Amino acid sequence: DRDWDIYSFHINSTVTSRYATTIITSRVANWNDQSQEIEFHVKIPKNAFISKFKMTIEGQTYDGVVKQKEEAQQHSVGRTLEEFKTSVTVAALSKVTFELTYEEMLKRRLGKYELLIHARPMQPVADFKIDVYFNERPGINFLEITGGLSTKALANAITKTHAFSEAWVHFYPSKEQQSQCDSCGEQGLNGDLVIAYDVHRNTSKGDLQESEGYFVHHFAPSDLPRIPKNVVFIIDRSGSMHGRKMEQTREALLKILGDLAEDDHFGLITFDSSVSTWRKELLPANQENLEAAKSFARHIRDRGATDINAAVLEGTAMLNRHPQEGSVSLLILLTDGDPTTGETNLEKIHKNVKEAIGKKFPLYCLGFGMDVNFDFLEKMALENSGVGRRIYTDSDAALQLQGFYEEVATPLLTDVQMIYLGGANLTQTNFNQYYNGSEIVVAGQITDNNIEMFTAEVIAISKSNRVMYSDTLPMEEPIEARSNSHIQRLWAYLTVKQLLDKEVQLSGKAKEKVKKEALDLCLKYGFVTPLTSMVVTKPQGEDSQVAHKPKEGEKPTRSSQVLFGSRVQFTVPQTRVH
Repeated sequence: DRDWDIYSFHINSTVTSRYATTIITSRVANWNDQSQEIEFHVKIPKNAFISKFKMTIEGQTYDGVVKQKEEAQQHSVGRTLEEFKTSVTVAALSKVTFELTYEEMLKRRLGKYELLIHARPMQPVADFKIDVYFNERPGINFLEITGGLSTKALANAITKTHAFSEAWVHFYPSKEQQSQCDSCGEQGLNGDLVIAYDVHRNTSKGDLQESEGYFVHHFAPSDLPRIPKNVVFIIDRSGSMHGRKMEQTREALLKILGDLAEDDHFGLITFDSSVSTWRKELLPANQENLEAAKSFARHIRDRGATDINAAVLEGTAMLNRHPQEGSVSLLILLTDGDPTTGETNLEKIHKNVKEAIGKKFPLYCLGFGMDVNFDFLEKMALENSGVGRRIYTDSDAALQLQGFYEEVATPLLTDVQMIYLGGANLTQTNFNQYYNGSEIVVAGQITDNNIEMFTAEVIAISKSNRVMYSDTLPMEEPIEARSNSHIQRLWAYLTVKQLLDKEVQLSGKAKEKVKKEALDLCLKYGFVTPLTSMVVTKPQGEDSQVAHKPKEGEKPTRSSQVLFGSRVQFTVPQTRVH
């Protein structure tokens, strides 16, 4: 039994304009008659940035400071979470309070936002609380709670209150209940609380909000006809895809083919050291073609090496030969390895693909498993207006693949231009495609805070015609006219995320410039990102590094002990309680 006791563990989350700020506070007592090391170990969502950390011991507070990262640290990242770990020596019969704050913009996927809170204090806690407060001006359409902590024994520990634009979720399990959930036990809670919600969308033009000279525009119209798509699936069948990966890929592909709409056109390419096309041209997704394609998919076998270059260029050529009028084209690549044959120079492949696609359609790169060169795939996707996504080799890999496909299954707009008169320092404003269930978010500053002159305009192409939406800032006071800097922080968060994506694609001076821009914002807003780390100054005055943010592309270090996040020690003067 431990001689230290977590007597209070609180997680407090506030979500406004889809921007979540979460504070984890852990209070620990050392009941031992000698000093000992006490650990604070939590998991936070991968997309979040830590923005504050402090420890209070004997009434003395030690604040973390965000500084430029000295050297690249190697860490490993979990599927949806990253770890943060630190420890401190606490005197006999003394107490310590740890407080960690992190922030994230919730991204809309398949028609909802998800706030994920992970709780694993490592022991049952007498005073355990999760409190979440939502304040969404357009109004909350629905709110549902899932995740391992919402099951069976713990269901009655949750209360949910929902007014029009506000909602509260409280999770107060008793000490007994904390050992009763699916993955809980003697060590207390271990699991996630996932709160999914969406807001009302009464107008197509979206939701425009302003605060203290910053604005955010959430744009997600749904009352539009779907645009037919031309999609080519490029499937890796090299030897490493053997077994379960290949089975899951076939399973997902069969399901995806079944979900294609009749006016869609599709192609299938499989590759190892050679590239095979199911048919030379794209075919309409009618019953007959789909049955033939499914039969082809059932017989994909793994063998050989990996020629990514030739496969992607063949897919690009197929789309280029197909008429694009009135439709949307996309390429989806699924691979689990590095290019090992044909063109294997990564820079050359990037160059070839970028030239061939020529900004005409997006390339989505799905990296299967942990052996894939994720940085290479992500850069290739980002350079061609797509995204890189990792598919984890878990039992639900087929569902992950289908889930990704669903996100891009229903294009509603193309060539979306977001125009802000009287706006400056804008985040990304041009988007190739907008898919149903997703959302376009733009944030920026309002020049001279001149709200009267500020207008937002969206110009895009829908299935049948060119559409235009325009909006001005609403003048009525929000529910609480409190000073809320969250829109400014949302702007900073989104800007940093986009600069980090941009930096991946650049080299030389341009890369350094973007890196510096991102770093300056991280330092100003206190974000821990791949460019910064959190430093806590000890009483002795020397620095200890605390938190690093790992990059998705990093492979875990192959040492016997893999540290997630990081570990740091700092000692404070020994003071006894008299």
